[in-house]
Amino acid sequence: MSADQPRVLVVEDEPAQREVLAYNLEAEGFAVSKAENGDDALLYVDEDNPDIIVLDWMLPGVSGIEICRRLKTRPDTREIPIIMLSARSEEVDRVRGLETGADDYVVKPYSVIELMARVRTQLRRVRPAATGQVLEYDDIRLDSETHRVTRGAEQLKLGPTEFRLLSTFMEKPGRVWSREQLLDRVWGRDIYVDTRTVDVHIGRLRKALCQHGGEDPVRTVRGAGYALG
Repeated sequence: MSADQPRVLVVEDEPAQREVLAYNLEAEGFAVSKAENGDDALLYVDEDNPDIIVLDWMLPGVSGIEICRRLKTRPDTREIPIIMLSARSEEVDRVRGLETGADDYVVKPYSVIELMARVRTQLRRVRPAATGQVLEYDDIRLDSETHRVTRGAEQLKLGPTEFRLLSTFMEKPGRVWSREQLLDRVWGRDIYVDTRTVDVHIGRLRKALCQHGGEDPVRTVRGAGYALG
């Protein structure tokens, strides 16, 4: 799994639909985790912190609507977009799903092409750099497609790790990222790197951002981690 790949959790108890969803999401460039019931889904969220969840309403054990409710009431998971899948097409069910916190509601049977488009729409909100959008913060501009970073009128030279760090910070300015969260997002879950490595690359990022002058925009939050601004 690449550290740059957006992560999607598919929660679907029907094996055929689960595999079709996973296949199409992987073809779109997503890293996919799969769960077949509500209890497994909650464990995956705690372990993997996905970028987006595609969640079936009717599940054995904990229902999809209950999973949605729980995740949307937790501060650490409430920002994860949830696309609810359901055979319930009545307006009252759609309203209930959205009121519980679902960010989108798709009725079965659905068009896979349309569902992929809805996933990309939600991704643009939470991982704009992953969809090729240009990010801006103060006088810093990051183009994720061309891998160019400028500050003011000056182009900055950043290594690939520093670029991913800056991209992570610029997607959510002001958010405090722990070293463990940065390791997960920038290096990837499958690679073992000491947390002190984060400090080294933060130092390199700061040097790169200030190579033509200007104040250091990266803030150290004692005992918590780092933030942009």
